[in-house]
Amino acid sequence: MKVKLLITILLFSLLVAEKAPAQGYKIKTIVIDPGHGGRKPGASGLFSKEKDVSLKIALKLGALLKEEMPNIKIIFTRKTDIDVDLYRRAEIANEANADLFISVHCNSMPPGNKHIKGVETLVAGSHRLKEQDAAIRENADIKLEKNYKSKYDGYDPSDPSSFILLSLLKNTFRDKSIKFAKLIQNSYISRDERLSRGVKEQGVLVLQRCGMPAVLTEVGFISNAEEEKYINSQNGQNEIANSILEAIKTYKKNIEVK
Repeated sequence: MKVKLLITILLFSLLVAEKAPAQGYKIKTIVIDPGHGGRKPGASGLFSKEKDVSLKIALKLGALLKEEMPNIKIIFTRKTDIDVDLYRRAEIANEANADLFISVHCNSMPPGNKHIKGVETLVAGSHRLKEQDAAIRENADIKLEKNYKSKYDGYDPSDPSSFILLSLLKNTFRDKSIKFAKLIQNSYISRDERLSRGVKEQGVLVLQRCGMPAVLTEVGFISNAEEEKYINSQNGQNEIANSILEAIKTYKKNIEVK
């Protein structure tokens, strides 16, 4: 099964590679993935849950895209408070032959570190040891899924050895993912004056399984009282959605052949 998964990823890579810039490549489909959902709340703040914040921002982003970039097809992995398995989120994007995958999440820190704030955007890659905690946190939803060991070929998010497998499943679209992630971070800084924690490579499973440029953007720390208020406010959510929109516009302009 692990060999089949690797072959599948490589096949998707080859399929999308056929849409090369030299052949007039255009971004036609974007998948927006609101993190967590249903019985998987994600991180929690003083008064809100990550699953709710991520959904509201994702829906705002989708509405903006439909209004300002009507020629692009927008697909959501969820539009309501439902449980969508991690593998299915990537599968939705792969089946749609999407050109871009954007997962929206909130960051969190344990007690004693609630002063930490800022935005960061993740891409799939070989993680470093000190980054395992964040990757494990994002992948922890797997254990809430039925038959997760068989579904993910024996992958156990609590077992560090499982990350060896993730590091082997290299993302063909790493460079484009990093470029797009940098645009998102730059947009957060220039438009909203947010504190940037940079672009990071981590072994987040949903990104590893995507056969297209894919990012997971952490829109703020729900564990930080100030940022929790911001990411729950209409103004904050609008600013975040518009910042991601501007990054998409710039990415599209840079990557497409006129």
